[in-house]
Amino acid sequence: MKTCLLLEDVPEASDWLAHTVRASFPEIEVAAVARLAEARAWIASHPAPDIALVDLGLPDGNGVDFIAELNYRASGTICVVASIFDDDQHIFPALRAGARGYLLKDQSQGAIIELLQGIIAGRPPLSPAVARKMLSHFRVPPELSNPMLTERETEVLRLIARGLTTAEVARMLDISANTVPSYVKEIYRKLNVCSRAEAALTARNLGLV
Repeated sequence: MKTCLLLEDVPEASDWLAHTVRASFPEIEVAAVARLAEARAWIASHPAPDIALVDLGLPDGNGVDFIAELNYRASGTICVVASIFDDDQHIFPALRAGARGYLLKDQSQGAIIELLQGIIAGRPPLSPAVARKMLSHFRVPPELSNPMLTERETEVLRLIARGLTTAEVARMLDISANTVPSYVKEIYRKLNVCSRAEAALTARNLGLV
């Protein structure tokens, strides 16, 4: 790592992060700016930095916009968010924009140094709280996985989950009452349930009722 662009509008935080980056990569040159306009001007007049540390809440805009711009103009730059926000509304837009790391500024300097140094070994610099948030976001509970129900089976499940009888389901769907049990049996098999109550619970978890 030879160059770093640091976009942070709070002077104390900027000084702290600059010191942290230099401690992570002793030979690095850090250019610190406080506004999006300054960051854009710096990028326009300098070679792309090896790494960019970007705050999200800035006086003249959102750091997510700059991450997207930098990712488009200099895809080789490693964009890393440095923020106090650890909620979905900040984390995921930044990652979608091209951020390759997300650090929380309330961590110790030693922890952030270790995470930044991991970039050399190919490890994305993610604060533990952010990593847990990402895993939680993408983890799909078993009951929410796609049961591969057909359209007709989905209709039957929705109706039995509402408490309709076999005859009422048949009338609602204009099908033979003799075929409804067959649909129910197949639904039970696919959902791995044994009763209407379990099927109804699964239907609610799937958002069908």
